[in-house]
Amino acid sequence: MAHNRLVALDGALNFRDVGGYQNAQGQSVKWNKIYRSDSLSSLSFKDKIKLAKLKVAVDCDLRSSYEKNSSPDVLWASVKYVDVPLYSDNISEDKSDNKLFRFFHHLPNLKDNFIGQIYQRTLLNTHSQEEFAKVFAELLELPADQALVYHCSAGKDRTGMVSALILMGLGVDDDTIARDYLLTNELYDFAVSRNLPSNDQISAIIAKMNVTKGEGIAIRGITETIRQGWGSFDSFFKKELGFSQADLKQLRAMYLE
Repeated sequence: MAHNRLVALDGALNFRDVGGYQNAQGQSVKWNKIYRSDSLSSLSFKDKIKLAKLKVAVDCDLRSSYEKNSSPDVLWASVKYVDVPLYSDNISEDKSDNKLFRFFHHLPNLKDNFIGQIYQRTLLNTHSQEEFAKVFAELLELPADQALVYHCSAGKDRTGMVSALILMGLGVDDDTIARDYLLTNELYDFAVSRNLPSNDQISAIIAKMNVTKGEGIAIRGITETIRQGWGSFDSFFKKELGFSQADLKQLRAMYLE
């Protein structure tokens, strides 16, 4: 099967494979297993056939109830729909407001990183952590011959946070995670014109990205918070999301090669 970063669909502009990224151990995230996307509410009949052929068997919808009711996902053959409303409206669930919690975990102060602050608050929200855990649970249960997609409306913020956690769990470095996050901005110009870039063009775009300023630092609201607050993704995965070291070992065995 071809390894295409961007999957061309009629009804989604930002459906892409998170495979191919390497970690420090020289392992690569498996292709054709984990996908991220913008809204799936406008899929065509051809799109449904294509997703079924790609064996995308789980659809994790990160959007709010309002978004889902306004624009429900178009589902395809044999797909399992999973409701994963990532954002919480309950500020009492936000542990990042607890001064003792912040002090104990040495959480970074992201005062000059507004989007990063939003991501940090979401990462440390009790409700949101339960939703993050849902996606990981689906990944751990996914059969070897199937794939999973998670998405929000634009495929950027909520989808970017989930991507950051998955890629951290697979040992991918922070700069690569930031570049995957920023790729959404670049792809929309191509997608609107329907002139989709090749894998080589996408690789060239990624290589030129500056991840040290602007939105390049936003996703560090996830990566830096985990590294400074818990020392490693492994610790965060276990203490905050409720998984075990065996679960993490299984995740890496399933999605790295």
